[in-house]
Amino acid sequence: MKAIELLTRIENMGIEVVAGVPDSTLKQFCDGLQLYEGKFRHYVTANEGAAVGVAVGTYLASGKPACVYMQNSGIGNIVNPLVSLANKDVYGIPMLFIVGWRGEPGIKDEPQHVFQGKITCKLFDTLEVPYAVIDKETTVEELDTILRRAEEAFLQNCQFAIIVKKDTFAADKKFIWENGNALVREEVLGELLQVLPSDACIVSTTGKISRELYEQSNKLWGNHDLMFMTVGGMGHASMIAFGIAAQKPDKTVVCIDGDGAALMHMGALPFLASHAPENFVHIIINNQAHESVGAMPTDCQQTNFAAMAKTAGYTSAERITDMNGVKELRNKLNCVEGPVLFEIMVSLDSRPDLSRPAETARENREVFMKKLSPKGE
Repeated sequence: MKAIELLTRIENMGIEVVAGVPDSTLKQFCDGLQLYEGKFRHYVTANEGAAVGVAVGTYLASGKPACVYMQNSGIGNIVNPLVSLANKDVYGIPMLFIVGWRGEPGIKDEPQHVFQGKITCKLFDTLEVPYAVIDKETTVEELDTILRRAEEAFLQNCQFAIIVKKDTFAADKKFIWENGNALVREEVLGELLQVLPSDACIVSTTGKISRELYEQSNKLWGNHDLMFMTVGGMGHASMIAFGIAAQKPDKTVVCIDGDGAALMHMGALPFLASHAPENFVHIIINNQAHESVGAMPTDCQQTNFAAMAKTAGYTSAERITDMNGVKELRNKLNCVEGPVLFEIMVSLDSRPDLSRPAETARENREVFMKKLSPKGE
């Protein structure tokens, strides 16, 4: 089916507010939201739990359920507001979940999705949220039956989830957005690897940033041994980097973050500023979009991370918009103690043939730990 079939039916249910975090499995659904000419108010939230908060507030003010969409990796972020607020035994707030199913058993996927995919349905069972699974064979008549079940759940002040398998939605008109930035992220990352200290430990964030760093590091140095790729756990790279920096105060630790990931857990900025690790360098690659899952704008395009870092208490923070600024980092990093933050504004350009790590996540972890502490400290 085309995503419009689901979108029009959601609107016909009386749902006017749709909030969530973009997902590649839901790419056509997300594109449809941006192009839809109906009555939806659409919000891309910083994380999935925040979208549940929007849905709670929407119901309190209007008496109408809202729709919350996400990748199944985001289920963890909705657990607290769902069980402690929305659950029928607490406030009883009905809402509809649309969940992209990454890591579906029997379908090849990236390592960070495998376990999450295995437990996706079990999680909704545990949360006592009724659900239905749809795929490319689901007919519109079957979809109508599913949505009637959702409406019945709403009448009981309960939630309902639709779990969407890969390739459920047919290709349709794409939503295309440009941010106007000139720098190309892959070129920036290649330059960063050359201006950062050669023995720096790098923690890279979820998505294409890690994949591009992986390629660039192998191309330049023949290895990526001192790079920890945070392939899952979106938004947690900076705290992982802090944990390493605290244990290795004599080593420069660089977190190469993304804007969507940084938005997801903004509390990291004041925490890092407060604990003030002198060996910590925070670099946020900002393309103002969730580019790795379809290039949907973050809804926070005006956010200036450098200004926020200064306010939070970072020793130094700067926004960079040209390659000269990236090259100058070599000298600037020698002039100030951390924590420092550099926000680099980049375009949405990326190569379609970008490779993925050849090693398993565990193999990468083992090499990283050995290189980080070669003497078994």
